[in-house]
Amino acid sequence: MGISFSVPCDPCINKAFHWLDEKVGYTHNLKKNLLALETAMEKLKAKRDDLSRRVAREEDRGQQGLAEIKVWLSQVMTIENRVNDLFADRDVQVQKLCLCGFCSKSLISSYRYGKTVFLTLRGVEEELKNEVFDVIADQAQIPEVQERQLQPTIVGQGTMLDTAWKHLKEDGVGLMGMYGMGGVGKTTLLKQINNKFSEESRRESWPWWRGVETKKRESKDQLHAIYNFLRKKRFVLFLDDIWEKVDLVEIGIPVPTIQNRCKVVFTTRSQAVCTHMGVEDPMEVQCLGETEAFDLFQKKVGKTILGSDPEILDLARKIAKKCSGLPLALNVIGETMSCKRTVQEWRHAIDVLSSYAAQFLGMEDKILPLLMYSYDNLKEENYKSCLLYCALFPEDATILKEKLIDYWICEGIIDGRGSIEKATNKGYEIIGSLVCASLLMDEVDEWGVEYVCMHDVIREMALWIASDLGIEKEAFIVHAGVGLDKMPKVEKWNVVRRMSLMKNKIPHLAGKPECPELTTLLLQDTNLKKISSEFFKSMPKLVVLDLSDNDKLYILPAEVSELVSLQYLNLSRTGICHLPMKEMKKLKELIHLDLEYTTKLASIAGISSLHSLRVLKLFTSRRLDPETMKELKTLEHLQVLTLEIHHPVVLEEYLSSQRLTSSTITLAISDINMKSSGIVLPETLQKLWRFFIVFSSISEIKMVSLKNLSEVFIGSCEGLKEMTLLMFASNLKYISVSMARQLEDIINKEKACESEESGIVPFPKLVKLELRDLPKLKSIYWSPLPLPCLKDVFVGKCPNLKKLPLDSQSCSDGENGLVIRYEEKEWIEGVEWEDEATKTRFLSSCEQDPFQLLMQQVRSG
Repeated sequence: MGISFSVPCDPCINKAFHWLDEKVGYTHNLKKNLLALETAMEKLKAKRDDLSRRVAREEDRGQQGLAEIKVWLSQVMTIENRVNDLFADRDVQVQKLCLCGFCSKSLISSYRYGKTVFLTLRGVEEELKNEVFDVIADQAQIPEVQERQLQPTIVGQGTMLDTAWKHLKEDGVGLMGMYGMGGVGKTTLLKQINNKFSEESRRESWPWWRGVETKKRESKDQLHAIYNFLRKKRFVLFLDDIWEKVDLVEIGIPVPTIQNRCKVVFTTRSQAVCTHMGVEDPMEVQCLGETEAFDLFQKKVGKTILGSDPEILDLARKIAKKCSGLPLALNVIGETMSCKRTVQEWRHAIDVLSSYAAQFLGMEDKILPLLMYSYDNLKEENYKSCLLYCALFPEDATILKEKLIDYWICEGIIDGRGSIEKATNKGYEIIGSLVCASLLMDEVDEWGVEYVCMHDVIREMALWIASDLGIEKEAFIVHAGVGLDKMPKVEKWNVVRRMSLMKNKIPHLAGKPECPELTTLLLQDTNLKKISSEFFKSMPKLVVLDLSDNDKLYILPAEVSELVSLQYLNLSRTGICHLPMKEMKKLKELIHLDLEYTTKLASIAGISSLHSLRVLKLFTSRRLDPETMKELKTLEHLQVLTLEIHHPVVLEEYLSSQRLTSSTITLAISDINMKSSGIVLPETLQKLWRFFIVFSSISEIKMVSLKNLSEVFIGSCEGLKEMTLLMFASNLKYISVSMARQLEDIINKEKACESEESGIVPFPKLVKLELRDLPKLKSIYWSPLPLPCLKDVFVGKCPNLKKLPLDSQSCSDGENGLVIRYEEKEWIEGVEWEDEATKTRFLSSCEQDPFQLLMQQVRSG
């Protein structure tokens, strides 16, 4: 007897079993499906890689990949990412299986994971079945430079645009850098150049390539592909506002040359970036001139408002001038003022911009933050501090570099504990970096003296930063050159760190301000006459005090000794008659004392008590007796000295001291009779850069090679016949010789040839030469000289000087050419030129001194 089972064949039940088998299969077949997926994905990737290489080869040949290929490659990348995500969870999901895969410790999770694996496997298999692409590329389209949208109002860039375009097109330049401060219009200029290329690319049949991602995101293969595509093309690449060198090779860009006629144009705020990029002659994008600036400002404000009242137009000129030609400021402030319809509103705007410009609408959110990027990009904190210090000076001030660096050293911003010379060099390096970053501007006067200037809007940014972005305004009090007649009101003296009141009219400093944090106090040129005895008593951290250029200040209060942290004291050009030296010896930290041009100062006796002095300036103080000179010799830390000597014994004492001579940067000798032996300048005077000798019956000056000597002034030296010593001063920039009635030669041929260094070509850096009242002078030098830096020659009352050391090749390196000024018309008419070419070149540069010409006209009626 058997047993039999009857399995119902109802189609609904069969369908249910099939559904159940499929769902259980997601879990039961998980391992098998994962293995199959791995194999299928490897085949798909291989197919993808083969296709990618074929496309790259065709693009290297100038072809353009078909859009459908790119779509398929994108799909494969999406699938690959999905598969990678599944494999990341593989081990965890497999460990959940139990009962030979028929069940799971987490049924829902395993079911969902298994289903995703199964469906992904199907997708990969479908992609593998796709047909092989026979055609993968087509003829590449010629790319165009896309036109860039510009602001509706652009003023004053026409000349710069023409210059840049000419430089790129006519001069055949491949790499051009444009630099300038933030907000000056570099991006606008770059867009205009772009648009000119856009116009041209539509007329010509050669391709242009626009834009690049400068970060190294591409693989080596991709960079190689970019390079191979571009190396046979003509392209233009624009890079805007770069902050560091972009290595074109590293981003796959062929270096532009005259041969490949490619162009790379970039903008930056840093001149140094231009140099690092290999641009020898970068183009500076400068601020607008006064006329152009006001033109832009008028367009932003609108004719209706400006024409509504004559006073508004006058105030508008003042406001535009405060923007100092910076387009960013002109645009923002102009837009702000475009809705100000009353004279009172315009007057208020002037008040705000003159007192604390950061409060002006738009300054803190649109102007100052943009400029602050340059500040933030400075590499070291002390560079930032140096920049902020420049804001202590008045608007449009020219700041003497030497003095600025002295402040920085004594403030401790620059480490001056070692060599003052090295610290000074560091200061010049910082200034150079700030100039390169377009945060300061260089300026040199006719004497070669170096200054820096600060754009007014950069100055406002610096004041804003120094006041903790406007939060603590009294931390950095600057009322320089604003016409104050008394000390300003300060609510919180205890937070003041630096204060500048220079160039005002404040006759009296009274009271006892409690300034526990004050480190710098600048009071030069304030018409100061009196300082109360209490004033300095509560400034324990003050390190820099400048009282210079107050010629009515006769008394320095003894309480200056309360400034126990003082390191810098400047009393130059004051009327000080007496120094309270007994009390000043408490100034143990004082390292810099400037007493130049203190002509009323009776004595500096007791100076030896200032043991820490490293810089002492006494030029034109006129009060050095033998005993004081002995005191100077005891200053062990002295590194910088300027002085004037009037007594033979003092001169002898000075020349015998290696410590003093090796520290001297300025030496003046006057009213000394040394007919018999002349004067010998010792070899230890290697720091000397300015030398005066006047009103002395001196017959000869002897010296060794003084490498730093830059300026020489000889006046009223009756016995002097030649100055051959000057040929050994290779850095001479300025020579002035007057009233040396026996002088026959500047450099005597016989003496020069006798020298061991007779092969020297003199005056390689000479900029200015003045010769006055030298009746016997016959020769400057016996043959023509290169004189590459010479800019200015003056000759007056030198009737026997018939020839100048010039030929047609002289001064060939000068940027602006040589100007030869003369006093008497008869002299220029009697000059014997080297040849006709020399005469042709330089005679047109000769001009009679304006004062002498005026006197001649007066005499002739």
